[in-house]
This record gives sequence, C-alpha cells and structure tokens, in this order.
Amino acid sequence: MILNHIHNPSDIKKLDINELNSLAEEIKLFLIESIEKTGGHLSSNLGTIELTLAMHYVFDSPDDTFVWDVGHQAYTHKILTGRKDLMSTLRQKDGLSGFTKRSESEHDVFGAGHSSTSISAALGIAMANKLNNNSDTSIAVIGDGALTGGMSFEAMNHAGDTDANLLIILNDNDMSISKNVGALSKYLTRLISGKIYSTMKSKSLEFLERLPRIQKFAKRSEEHLKGMILPGTLFEELGIDYFGPIDGHDISILVKTLENLKNLKKPRILHIITKKGHGLEAAEENPLKFHGISPPSLSSNNFPSYSSVFGKWLCDTAKDDQSLIGITPAMSEGSGMVEFANSFPERFVDVAIAEQHAVTLAGGIATKGLKPVVAIYSTFLQRGYDQFIHDIALQNLNVTFAIDRAGLVGADGATHAGIYDLSFLRCIPNIIIIAPSSSLEMYKALNFAHNFDGPVCVRFPRGKSEILEFVSSSTIELGKGNIVKTGKDTAIFAFGNMLEIALEASEKINATVVDMRFVKPLDKALIIEIANNSKVLISIEDNTVNGGAGSAINELLQENNINTPLKILGVPDKVTEHGSQSELYELYGLTSENIINVSKNK
Repeated sequence: MILNHIHNPSDIKKLDINELNSLAEEIKLFLIESIEKTGGHLSSNLGTIELTLAMHYVFDSPDDTFVWDVGHQAYTHKILTGRKDLMSTLRQKDGLSGFTKRSESEHDVFGAGHSSTSISAALGIAMANKLNNNSDTSIAVIGDGALTGGMSFEAMNHAGDTDANLLIILNDNDMSISKNVGALSKYLTRLISGKIYSTMKSKSLEFLERLPRIQKFAKRSEEHLKGMILPGTLFEELGIDYFGPIDGHDISILVKTLENLKNLKKPRILHIITKKGHGLEAAEENPLKFHGISPPSLSSNNFPSYSSVFGKWLCDTAKDDQSLIGITPAMSEGSGMVEFANSFPERFVDVAIAEQHAVTLAGGIATKGLKPVVAIYSTFLQRGYDQFIHDIALQNLNVTFAIDRAGLVGADGATHAGIYDLSFLRCIPNIIIIAPSSSLEMYKALNFAHNFDGPVCVRFPRGKSEILEFVSSSTIELGKGNIVKTGKDTAIFAFGNMLEIALEASEKINATVVDMRFVKPLDKALIIEIANNSKVLISIEDNTVNGGAGSAINELLQENNINTPLKILGVPDKVTEHGSQSELYELYGLTSENIINVSKNK
C-alpha cells in the first residue's frame, strides 16, 4: 500500500498522478474503517481527499500555510502530516483532536472548530508574510456553508483591498451541516451551471444583432449580462480574482490549476465542486446522516435526546400558539427542529451560519408581538454576544433562547464546550437564566419562557433525556428553587444536570439537595435560609467556575454577611480536553465522589 509509505507531505511529491489517485482510494478506505471505530466527521472528509492531496502535492506545508475552515474536514491532512498511526485515538481523551489544533502539529497553523474564520486568519498570515519579506502562500479552505457567515465577507472585503499572497479555495458541496439555505447558496448553484450564462449570452446577442439601431450597444449589453450572471462576479467586484469552477475530485485538474495559481501573488479564489461523502454511496445519498457518526455503543438507552424533547415542545406549543416562530442558524437537525420545520414551514426560519443575524432577527420579530424562539448551541451563542446585549437585553425584547449543548459536550473538545454561557450571560440585565435538571424540567422551563414577557435563556446539555412523558401545562415559578432532599449539616446547590450527581452524593453524606432551577434570578430567600442552617455549602455546575452560578451564590452570601463556607465545583479555569462526557466529569471533579470529599474537608 502506498499509504504505508507516507509519513510527511514530501513523500507524496514523489508520486505521479496515477499513484495519487490510488492513494486517494486507499485514504478513503482507511478513513471509513477508522471513523467507524472512533466516530467523527465522515462525509466532509470523504469530500476533501483529492483536494488535500493536490494541495500538499503542489504547496510546501508548513511554509505554505493551510487554514481549514471549521477543521472537521482535515482528517486527510492529518494523515499526510505524520498522524496516520494516531487516527485510532481520534476524539478520545489524550488522543487526536477532531479539528485542527496548533499544539498538535506544525502543519495545523490555525485551530478551528467554528465556521467562517479561515479567510480572516489566512489573510492575517499573508499580511504577516509580506511584512517579513516572505513569499510563501497562505491558503484558506472554506466551504460554501461557512461562506454564509458574515465574517467571511468582512475578510474578503479587506482582502480585495490588499496585495496579499492569499489563495482562497471555495469547496462547494452544497452542504454545511444541514442543507444550505439563502441567496448565497442559490448564487453558487447558478455559478456551477455554465449553460445559464452561455445560453443567455448567445440569445441576447442574437436578439441585439437584429436591431441595427442598438447594435453599437451590443458589447455594453454583453458586459451588463456578465455582471448579472457570470460566475465569480461577486468575488471579482470585491477585488479577488476568480477561477473555476472545476471538479474537486479530479486530482489531475486540481494539481494543474493549483500549480498555475501558485505563481500568482495576489488575492485569488479557486471555486471547486465536490460531493460530500464522495466515494461512499450511503454517505453521498445521505451526507447529513454521515456528517458526524458515533463510535459503536453498548448502551441500550433508547431515551430521546434533550434536543428532540425541545423539538417536541416546539411542535406542541406551536399547535396552540400561532405567534411562535422558530429560528436556527443552520442547526435544524442538531437542535431537533426538523418536525417543526415540516409541520410549520411558514414559522420556521433557518438563517444559515449567521448567529449574529439570528439573534437580531429574533429581536425584530419580537417587536411586532410575535414570540421567537432561537435554538442555538451554547458555543455558537458566543458569536452573537454583542447582539444579545445590544439588540435583545437592553431593549427587553420577548425572545426565548433554547441554548443546546450547554456544558461539557465530550469528543468535540474545547471549541464546542458550552461552559461559558452562565458566566457571560449572568452579567447582562433584563434576562432570566434557567438551568433545568432534566428534560421534564426543561419542558416546564420552556413553558415558563414562552409565557414570560422578556428575554429568557433555557440551557440544556447534550445527551439523552430520561423522561418520556410530559405535562404540557406544567410550569415553574420565577426565581424559585426546589428542595429535592432534606439532610443535615451539608447543603448542595445543584444547577442543571448536576442534580443527579448531587443526589448520589447526598445518599452517602445525608446532605440537603436543592434543584436551583434559576441561575438568574437566584432563589435568594431559600439560599439564605439554608446557609444559616448548614455547616458547609457546595454548589455544582457544568460551567466554568469563573463567574458562574456558584459565584452568584458567593456574592449573595457576601452581601448578607453569611460566613458559612461555600465550595464551588465546576469546570476549572483552563482550556478543556476532549474525551467522553463521563471522562471529563471525572477529570474536572464533577462527580459524587468529589462532592463527598469536599464535604469532609470542611
């Protein structure tokens, strides 16, 4: 096998085109076998094998730098840069990251996990190269889905006004995670259909030539037609030379094109057409299903996910309330909104990968008396933080935020860990923050949020729910916690899904356990009463300890001159690892055993 002899990028430069094609087939089979065992992103990586080979064949990494947008399609890049034998550790604790990571390899020049960052980073590298009198090429690889993010246009707007040695490769596969939506997606679809331009051009010129009086305007009209239809006009107008589209699975064409583009030293974009899941029929037919696959599981847990429970609440509520509008930034499947989208298409809005827009759009909708619900991952809400403050909170608009994937998410690692939302939201005025302890509590919290006049955040974790039946009319009371168990001396304030861990510990130490429900406002009266009647207090949350729910309790105790010692358990102030949720809970002390140990060290 050729693959067994590839240890670094220079090794593939010894191969001819036929051997590169054989290597591509070997990598495809290797990826399928490897990812089926470890889990990971399959479709996106099958779609970029030929491109990655061509890039490493023509350019010289790490001198020429590759910036992969999101980074979840860089598995072939990892293989070619000396990490093939570590692929069996992918997304596992102490193993390879599922994304690009600077600390992992010199060939990973810029880490990523979220979309639309590559052009900005690659432009920054290109500008630094120029300042350092370095002629190396800086390359950004961005998908058409990621191109819908506004940051990519900010970067192109800047790049077109420079003479930086920047090559943008637009990997157009008509998919991000969910199906692409929006005008840009339709524009790119038109670009790949050469018949549109050629047919319109020939018919228009034929028509113009029949009219002698305006024949002299034919050339001008042709240019106008190009401005409307010609592939690449959008990029050319931004000052970026456009090339393509070309077949992104034809290594020979890719190599020849990249060799030509290598000699240019100004901003340019190469548009390639690929197929997500290329080479695996099942993945080609259903790229979404094979976007991210999980490793084999021995668990027989058939409970629904929290996301699917949220989707059920959406549909249940929308049947009775015509004012409910569901909004998502390109995560309809991940957020459990497919049934809602199918049942209420006129009230479902997918804005593509545009978190900032999603937040402000919801604000605009809310001003007209409707009730928007923004379904968004915790880490993606970070990208709409200014809009949350400026456009929602300061105006006290009636928007519900269903914050999915809150807390430690596991194998996706630090870029996707939703461990900051309690801290960055808690300081904002006019908002309510609820951390439900179960899917039933989440259902109640969503009911509360929908009926409350003002912005409400309901945060819930990734994973399975253990509740199957729901009472649609059930709700909760503003700012009120729930004493789940009464004990002696020690009291545990549990936030969100940490309640189960707290209850396990309480059986050993006879502790009082409170399901706090609300992070903001806190149940101040309950906390003060319990604090005055306990010897030690423990708070536990699936959030960073810095500025989180435990800090809120500590502030309350200080304000009221209560000296009962408080131990705050949460994620430490460090970049988190990747691994399973249970491994990370163990690593960071979010366990019943650690609660017991802390309670004994009074």
